Amino acid sequence: MPRRNLIDTFEAAKHAGPYDEYPVLLESADPQLHLSRNDRPQPFLLTCGKDSILVQMSGASRIEMRDSSVLYFDAVPGDYIYVPAGTPHRIVPSEASVMYRYKACQAGLEALTFTCDSCGETLFQETWDTAAEMPQLAYQRIVERFNGDPALRTCSCGHETPAIDLADYRWKAIAEELSATEAEEAW
Repeated sequence: MPRRNLIDTFEAAKHAGPYDEYPVLLESADPQLHLSRNDRPQPFLLTCGKDSILVQMSGASRIEMRDSSVLYFDAVPGDYIYVPAGTPHRIVPSEASVMYRYKACQAGLEALTFTCDSCGETLFQETWDTAAEMPQLAYQRIVERFNGDPALRTCSCGHETPAIDLADYRWKAIAEELSATEAEEAW
């Protein structure tokens, strides 16, 4: 999907997938808009090193937060949800949803946190620098690590969280597409 100054959100969303976080504006736009079309719960908590804003364009979702005075927001079309820097959160659609995330171009550190789906205890967390690794590549790499190690998925309560099915996530393909586009633009 080519980046533009102006985008038809719902046309672009036809090509988006769950938690793609696909940047849609020209690379120089700050903050950048990241598009996703979500139809299932986000398989991890995301923590952004800088403030971000989620925009519910269609459908409905619950934005769950941890380590915050606010535990969740129920979002419907037109809602803007402010997510303070350092707040672990995850999106749980109650119906198929198109969402944007406003995020700084130089987003800094981000982290994925996996929790026990039985008791909610933190199982595993990894932080990366978005200046060194694209979020989509980090998502793919970290989820594969989580999937590949049963010890990371096993909670002190004894429950083993199942591996995440990666079949419908396009993170690797998106990273390859974005890398190719950046290489072309560098010419």
